[in-house]
Amino acid sequence: MHSIANTAKLAVSRPAVVSTIPWAQSRGMATEKQIFKRIQATKNIRKITASMKMVSAAKLKGDEGRLAAAKPFNAWTSLITPPAVALEDLNLKDKFPQKNLVIALTSDRGLCGGVNNYVGRYTRRVLAAIKAEGKEVKLVTVGEKGRSSLRRNYAEDIIASYSELEAPITYNTVAKMAADIMTEDVDQIHIIFNEYKSAIAYTTSLKTITPFSKLSAEVLPEYEFEPEEKEQVLRSLGEHAFASNLYYCVIEAATSEQSSRMQAMENASKNAGELIESLTLQYNRVRQARITTELIEIISGASALEG
Repeated sequence: MHSIANTAKLAVSRPAVVSTIPWAQSRGMATEKQIFKRIQATKNIRKITASMKMVSAAKLKGDEGRLAAAKPFNAWTSLITPPAVALEDLNLKDKFPQKNLVIALTSDRGLCGGVNNYVGRYTRRVLAAIKAEGKEVKLVTVGEKGRSSLRRNYAEDIIASYSELEAPITYNTVAKMAADIMTEDVDQIHIIFNEYKSAIAYTTSLKTITPFSKLSAEVLPEYEFEPEEKEQVLRSLGEHAFASNLYYCVIEAATSEQSSRMQAMENASKNAGELIESLTLQYNRVRQARITTELIEIISGASALEG
């Protein structure tokens, strides 16, 4: 508001200076040179977006292969952890335990459609629902986009942030993250991520994991353990199950990111092409008008000389 007032004051007190601004002299139709520059700039942008689409398509194939390999690797956890639920179908009025930890999986870079916006939006809803019940919540962000977005309103809840991770991400990297997270005393861990469906579709989902130490029922009652080893075995098994689930969710999120970026760059290239066609038509009209004006001036001058 302060800067707007100063600008208005300058315009009133020094009209001569304001009138010399280049853009103030061309408020009407753009000149032929200006349109040509816009066409060239848009063509350069289309080259960049087309290249980014090709890179994302190549990366998507690699991510799809890693996702296919991660599915059987993580299949065993379905026996001890519930499946992921689409957040659109989830009733956030369900009761949460007293101590919760939310993990938001986003990307480090943008230009990938709405993958980060959806995760950020649903993470805020989950955090608000937990706090509305008066329960405790801790937040872990993976990816720079999630950290920068969620720290605006939930900076006091963030206990850890992971960004600029190696690509493609490996299980060892995720296992280190999981080991750090498992040191927190929580009743449930909620992973919010984009679940890959196809090259043109993904779903923002929630994966809830309950540590074995917080389960009321006995874990794996059909198996026998040595009395002095059962607690240690279950603790190690619980950590491995969480790391496997987190790794699988990270791979799902990475695959969804590349598919969304590929679609976004394809749409951007298409829009750039349409803009180039529109600008070219406008350029030809302005050029034709200039040529016509020059011809009229030449004919008028020749007629005046003959007269």
